Amino acid sequence: MRERLWTRSFTSICVANFLLNFAFYLLLPVLPLYLIEVFGASKTMVGIVVSCYTVAALVVRPAAGFVLDMFNRRVLYLIAYFLFALCFTGYVVAGSIALLVLVRLLHGLAMGMVSTAGNSLVVDIMPSSRRGEGLGYFGVANNIAMATGPMISLFIHDHAADFFTIFYAAIASGALGFIIANTVKVKKAAPVPREHQPMVLDRFFLIKGLSGGASLLFIAVPYGMVTTYVVIYGRQLGIEASMGIFFLLMAVGLISSRLFAGKLVDRGRLLAVIGCGTVVAMVTYFVLASLLKLHLLTDSVLVPILFYAVAVSLGVGYGMLFPAYNTLFVNLAPHNRRATASSTYLTSWDIGLGLGLIVGGRIADTAGGLPLSYLVGAFSVAISFVLFKKITAPHYERNKLV
Repeated sequence: MRERLWTRSFTSICVANFLLNFAFYLLLPVLPLYLIEVFGASKTMVGIVVSCYTVAALVVRPAAGFVLDMFNRRVLYLIAYFLFALCFTGYVVAGSIALLVLVRLLHGLAMGMVSTAGNSLVVDIMPSSRRGEGLGYFGVANNIAMATGPMISLFIHDHAADFFTIFYAAIASGALGFIIANTVKVKKAAPVPREHQPMVLDRFFLIKGLSGGASLLFIAVPYGMVTTYVVIYGRQLGIEASMGIFFLLMAVGLISSRLFAGKLVDRGRLLAVIGCGTVVAMVTYFVLASLLKLHLLTDSVLVPILFYAVAVSLGVGYGMLFPAYNTLFVNLAPHNRRATASSTYLTSWDIGLGLGLIVGGRIADTAGGLPLSYLVGAFSVAISFVLFKKITAPHYERNKLV
């Protein structure tokens, strides 16, 4: 008989995860527009301000993993969730780029903690036999937020040109999510006592996950470029429809592939899922990089069709990669190291994401523009594929615990 996955606590943490990420995605597509339209910022400055969030999350994650393995994960999760929701008020009062940088830094610190805590807490809640499937569903909550958040915020921006309404909606979403997060209960083994956890590098970073982290990092680089600059790129392609459609279609691809990818992971096909997802993402970025040249040469209706096909394809690729890589890190760690494993997984992602935001913005300000940014991203994924096949996959087979 299969162990039960959809308990009350698992449902609650999925809903709380959705509301947390919904608040985040409300801001994601409009923050670059806010900086450009209100403060007259350059693309390089946009990349710096937006990436402050990722850099701060990156700084706190290793310590977060260590602390979460020492103390009550649920309590720390709730504290971090509250602080994350509270930080949205900073966007309302920040009246300069300097203050926005400060808000982004504080928000990133809170996000680094709450995402690491949530990612490790959900593993404690679900049965190990359905870990890949459970992580897939947990991620679907994030993907639904990706679909609805940008679509709603861009609709508000396009029709009301009101950024503050978006900020207030994010505050409300975070507050509701915190209330629901309080209903999550955990009945797992207590963390290992402090005296059994020496202060060494392996307590802050899962050394066995180093090769997997390198592979994941290179996949994350172009993802940061897409989520931050795709609205601007769509305008360059002459696409008049709301860019919320792009995020909606990307989420459709993410959700659909997550639903089968997690089950394949639980059936022992983890490495195959990662390999396939990486190839899909790599080919898609090459197509995305070529769209502006195609638009300038033909001005064809084919360009918007391909643009939206890219959204679905990226969703399918990353929908396979997220639960598979997440499971890879967890399977390399014992129970009392799960938070460290989650921290390493998310830290690797954040490093790549931050590099994508900064490098993508700098390249976009050159003559090559965003097409060159996405071309660089395609080659970054190609590097990830080689690393995975040559180093990460063999290392995982030798060191996995389940």
